Amino acid sequence: MTELLGRPVAAVQRRVLGTLTTSQVLGGVGVATGVTVSSLAAASLSGSEVVGGLAQTSAVMGAALLSLPAARLAERRGRRPALIMGYGLAAVGAALAATAIALGSWPLLLAALVLVGGGSTANLAARYAATDLAAPERRARSLSLVVWATTIGSVAGPNLAEPAQRLAGWLGIAERSGPFLVSVLGFSAAAAWVWFGLRPDPLVLARSVEAVEPGPSCPAHGAPLRWTGKLAKLHPMGWLAVAGIVLCHTAMVGLMTMTPVHMDHGGASLSLVGVVISLHIAGMYAASPVFGWMADRWGRVPVLALGAGLIVAAAGVAGTASSHDAPQLAVGLVLLGFGWSAGLVSGSALLTESVPLADRPALQGMSDLAMNVGGALGGLTAGLVVTVWSYQVLGLLVGVLALPFLVLCLLSAFGSGGTRSARRRSRR
Repeated sequence: MTELLGRPVAAVQRRVLGTLTTSQVLGGVGVATGVTVSSLAAASLSGSEVVGGLAQTSAVMGAALLSLPAARLAERRGRRPALIMGYGLAAVGAALAATAIALGSWPLLLAALVLVGGGSTANLAARYAATDLAAPERRARSLSLVVWATTIGSVAGPNLAEPAQRLAGWLGIAERSGPFLVSVLGFSAAAAWVWFGLRPDPLVLARSVEAVEPGPSCPAHGAPLRWTGKLAKLHPMGWLAVAGIVLCHTAMVGLMTMTPVHMDHGGASLSLVGVVISLHIAGMYAASPVFGWMADRWGRVPVLALGAGLIVAAAGVAGTASSHDAPQLAVGLVLLGFGWSAGLVSGSALLTESVPLADRPALQGMSDLAMNVGGALGGLTAGLVVTVWSYQVLGLLVGVLALPFLVLCLLSAFGSGGTRSARRRSRR
């Protein structure tokens, strides 16, 4: 597959990556700007902090629920329609959220946030679109570049929230509607950019010229199976990849969610909490190209093991920090971000090459569903653990849960042939 439609694959792939990274920035702005005020808006409208907490959960569950429809659409018609659907639904949801705030209806706001979750669905799916035309030895780096682009949107979005509120007030509409109107613009721009820029569709094009040789981590191709059949046929390395993605995401959400609460118990200022969380987010996204390079160079499973090891280290560092020790908590949260990044990049690359091209969208969608459900459960469970016991117990539990997976990855990577074998598997 050296040429596509008379052009070198590398040239087509560069265009695909350029389109996806730009849409990721726009979609990231849409997600981050709305999420910044969603909990505050829901709590203000309802007068209940419990309802405020449900705002984030609604968006996460929306991302999970929309993962499978987006995957089914990608399987049938390609990446482009699936990404447009995710961003389009998110734009509609953001518009409804702005309307809900203007009307003072928190139930409508929560329902709208479910649709806003489509933005996260599309942003997650975009990383897989980056691998459709990528050379096997560059899959992880291509994927990680799209993940890295989220950094820009994640940083810019929250900083746009306050100016958007002021602008909304100046226009005579509810101030907290302003950030959601920015989200509408971000999601709409992302959908339009994908509509015009993602041509040719990378998945459709890859299928039309498919020439992938079957190997230990890539089963022989055949007619697409039903969803249950796809799961039954998933290679053990594929299950390892899904487990790693879900574990790293669940651990990250659980520990990250309760760190501001832990710091608040120690009297930390909101600005100090913001610095720690900002460093954590930077760790999640900014280093992803490094982990992509490592996964291509060393193999997927060793970097997946590194991700699990970083999660264990993060749990130990953050979990033993007092509520007054912001520097130690910051180090722990940065390690947590690194662990999430290493697990997501290497796990996503491993899953992609563990299934035939015809079945990839469905299994990638199911992986994102499990990832988002795990994140939602991780956040809820972490709150219960800290309420009943303590933040230190939460850190201990996260470390204990991640440690067996670390051992499993090490055995998989080095138990039969070592790093060289793992590297050969990652390049097939």
